[in-house]
Amino acid sequence: MATGGPLWPGAARRPGTARRPGAARRLGTALGAGLLMTACAGPGAAGPRGTPSPTAAPPEVLCARIVAHWSREVLDGGTYGDYQSMGLSNGQYDILRSVVDAARTAKKREGARAADELIGRQSRESCAARYRAGGPDGGPWQ
Repeated sequence: MATGGPLWPGAARRPGTARRPGAARRLGTALGAGLLMTACAGPGAAGPRGTPSPTAAPPEVLCARIVAHWSREVLDGGTYGDYQSMGLSNGQYDILRSVVDAARTAKKREGARAADELIGRQSRESCAARYRAGGPDGGPWQ
């Protein structure tokens, strides 16, 4: 292989590097194909190796996850934090307080496992009811 000129006009070549004909073309083709595949994949399209691409979870599912998480934290820690620092809206925080109150009662009567199950169930049910009509009313923090 010859040493010498740049890969394209105006490009500088480091001294002592050999030009490999076709290497840049193959790299460009591979990158272009990857970009094309990425750009053409829409929501739900198969990703690498046939795995489905991630999709956004519905708001009621996200609500249930975050309310259940913080409910367990509050139940174990015994104290409430600021709803904004938890990433909750005011309405989600209302759900959390209701869930934690019920979980505390269940924990005293039936134990930690019953409280954990109640947190999961009540978080899902309350968040589903909250988002049933497509979202909360009264502003972004309601």
